[in-house]
Formats: sequence, C-alpha cells, structure tokens
Amino acid sequence: MKKAIIIGAGPAGVTAAYELLSRSKEYDVTILEESNEIGGISRTVQHHGNRMDIGGHRFFSKDERVTKWWEHMMPTQGAPSFDDKVLRRQKSLVAGGPDPEKEDRVMLVRNRVSRIYYKKKFFDYPISMKPQTFINMGFVATVRAGFSYMHSCFFKRKENSLEDFYVNRFGRVLYGMFFEGYTEKLWGRHPSQISADWGAQRVKGLSILAVIRDMFGKLLPKKNRHVETSLIEEFVYPKFGPGQLWETAAAEVEKLGGHIFKGCRVIGLSQDDNGQITSVTYEENGETKTLCGDLFISSMPVKDLVAGMQNVPDDVARVAAGLPYRDFVTVGLLVDKLNLKNKTKLKTLGNIVPDCWIYVQDTGVRLGRIQIFNNWSPYMVKDPSGTVWIGLEYFCNEGDKFWNLSEEKCTQYAVKELMKMGVITSEKVVLDSHRERVKKAYPAYFDTYDEIDKVVAYLDSFENLYCVGRNGQHRYNNMDHSMATSFEAVSNILSGKTTKENVWNVNTDREYHETK
Repeated sequence: MKKAIIIGAGPAGVTAAYELLSRSKEYDVTILEESNEIGGISRTVQHHGNRMDIGGHRFFSKDERVTKWWEHMMPTQGAPSFDDKVLRRQKSLVAGGPDPEKEDRVMLVRNRVSRIYYKKKFFDYPISMKPQTFINMGFVATVRAGFSYMHSCFFKRKENSLEDFYVNRFGRVLYGMFFEGYTEKLWGRHPSQISADWGAQRVKGLSILAVIRDMFGKLLPKKNRHVETSLIEEFVYPKFGPGQLWETAAAEVEKLGGHIFKGCRVIGLSQDDNGQITSVTYEENGETKTLCGDLFISSMPVKDLVAGMQNVPDDVARVAAGLPYRDFVTVGLLVDKLNLKNKTKLKTLGNIVPDCWIYVQDTGVRLGRIQIFNNWSPYMVKDPSGTVWIGLEYFCNEGDKFWNLSEEKCTQYAVKELMKMGVITSEKVVLDSHRERVKKAYPAYFDTYDEIDKVVAYLDSFENLYCVGRNGQHRYNNMDHSMATSFEAVSNILSGKTTKENVWNVNTDREYHETK
C-alpha cells in the first residue's frame, strides 16, 4: 500500500484525505496538523458555551461537487431551527432532512445579510440601487457618484492594480467611499499597491452593472437567473459553525482508516535526485521526527514549504521568502444588547440587526468587520434570546504593536472603538470576552507575488507533490475553491495525470466558477 502524507487539517487537507480514502484502496493516509484543532481558519472556537466562527464562512458554491460533498457530510435541515420556530419564519426545508432541535449533524438554511456601516449609517453590501442607499449618501454625493461611474464606463483604466480594478467597475467616488479605506485596513497597503488579481478572484463579475442586472433579474423566475456569488441571498451553515463540518469530515477520514496527528509542525521535506519527495520532517512535543511517503499533498504556507526544502534555487527561494501575508485578530464580546436598531423587515431574536457581518468602512477606527454570531446560527450562542455574541475583526501583521497587545488591552481597545461608533453605549453592557489570533490568515498580492510563477514551476517539478488550498497555493481562495483544488489533485493522482495545471487553475477561470 502506498503512503500518502497530507500537511494540514484545514478544508483542503481534510477533503484530500477523504477523497483519497473514499475513492481508492491503494493509499494509507496520514494528516499532520500543526495546531491542536481541525479546520484551519474554518475552525469553530468555543468559549464559555458560546462559539466563534473565525472570519465568517458562508456555505455557498456554484461547484456541484462541493455542494454534494457538504450535503453528504451534513444534510440540510428538514424542520425549523430554534429562531425560525420562535419567530415563525418560513425557510426552504428539505423533505426528510434532520431536525436541528433534535439532531446536531445538520446544515441550517440562513439569510445572507451583510451590510456596510459608514458614517453611522447602514448601506447594503454589495451596494444596491435602493432609494435608501441614495438617501444615506445624500443628493450631492449621489450625483457625484453617478457622473463618476459614467466617466469610468467611457474611460477605462489599464488594470495594473486593485485600485484600477475597482474604479473601472464602480467609479472613483464610490471606490473612495466603499473600497479604498477598507481595503487599506485589510491589507495594510493602499489598493494602488496591490495586484488586480485579488479583485479578479474575490470580486469577479461584481460591478454596478451586475447589481442592476441582479435587481431586474429578481423579476424573473429563479431558474432563469444568473447570480454573482457576492449577491446570493441564502446559504447553508453548520449548526455549530464551520468547524463542525471539518470535525465531522475528519471523523469520517478516521473511519476509513486515515490517521490524523495534531500538534505536529512540518519543518522540512527531503527529496531524491529523480524529482521525488521522499519524506517530511516534523516536530512533535519538542521531538523531531521523520515520516517517509510515496505521495505528498501540502496545504501549508508556500513560504514555509519552500523554506523547508533542500537545494532550492536562489531565485525561487527569494520569491517564496518574500510572499506576504496578513494576519488576523478577532475579539469575541458577549453583550446584553447592541445600540443598533433593526429597521429592516427581517425578524430576529431580540429584534437585533439581522446582519451576519457588518463591514466597517470608517477609517477613524481600526476595526474591519463585526460578526453577529446569533445570526449565523442560534446554536452558536448559549443564550441567543437574551444576549448578543459578536466578533470584532482586526487585520494586522504578526508581531506588530496590535498583535502583541495583551488580551485585556486588546479587548479594551475593541470596546472603546464600538462605543466611538455608537454600536454599544458603555462598557457595562459587556458580559464576557475572548481574543483569538490567527497567523497567515490572508495570502497577500504584493511584494514578490508577481513572480510566484517561478515558485509554482519549481514545486510542480516534483511529480509526487501537490499544493492545495488557500495557503498551499498562496491564493485568497474561498473554502469551496480550496476543496476544489483537492478534488482536482486527487483526480490527477488516481488517473495518473502528471500535469498540475488544473489544480492551480481553480478559481482563475471566471466562467468556470460563475456559471453552472
């Protein structure tokens, strides 16, 4: 039996393990995971009976392989969830599906509500053409935005940067209001310094025209609609957050005979003279160990992977070492109420605002996004009727001043920003808190990124090495795209296909992902 070693137990690693074991009897599969958790940044963190989703994960995909995989692991609800029952909300239920009030292995159907909070006013995200949008903007700003957009239609920029990408689709005025400041918060760089590739991957077909098309498209029967990923109105979500899905899948991997070792940090790979990786070296409880294998699938950061390889050409080593990342801090706050009024028609427990997350565009605060876990799933919150459990997301660099704040000072900083924004009235409403720090959460598209093809070519020269997932490819993929890289890799392995272009091309072909 051949030995397959998979580095990382995030979505890409767990998917690859399950696919290998369920589709073939040829492989003995071992996953080495650095942390003591399953799911990578798609894990769920528990604190005093409340659960945090690190970064927020909507389960929606236009890739049917992915949606079928999710449904197999966790079937969609067939009966109302707690909040749906209390509020008498109507949901799309699946006949024969599990009852979330009685069973845990279940996907909930949730409303997608994400808005922008700008100058203490809510705007739809993405920006909509509703009258309230123009009222919030004001007459003068609306006229300026309209003329600016018209100008962008007739005078297209060459897309050398993310700034060019956004201005071409929204005009200079809307770009300045809703993209420029937030993007700089997220990446720590001005959009003019970031590759347009980021927009091509994350925003894809979204533009003013796409918003208008979606608005009129809602008049058509559902089967005739084309909907951009950023405009979806409903998604599914595991009862206890994204980590539950990956913990469930990991258990299935072990049932099929796979091995998952946590607390094992891979620090090196060895190779022979025939273009084959032969073993990995890892640290476990302070001890260095080596594991030999026939097949290697890596979802660890490209930067660290190349740094652990032998005799790497100087130019490849330079590019890999220069690949940048943005790190992430989230502060969970349990509050008895928010100072935000629900002016929508959507019913919620406690009549809180219905958003899953809120994008904070104001540059006067460091805060980037606010998650409201009650709205992701009522089962994420110990008392969803009497308290509100929120996550405050900050983007930073590992080792910088914000990253190094103590948990107490970081929490105090977050609470003061919420008060400044008017989201809460005082510190007294805060009942509990928890801080999480996440390294290498966002692969970034600047510095040596424009030379990454050199690294890809080098890694592809090893016939039995496959790079998958967000960090494994240094690509800001969504969870479904990360899974798709593993689907492609395993298909190549089982069919004997030697080229890896299809693995790297996931989420680069716009038509492939935006139409069924």
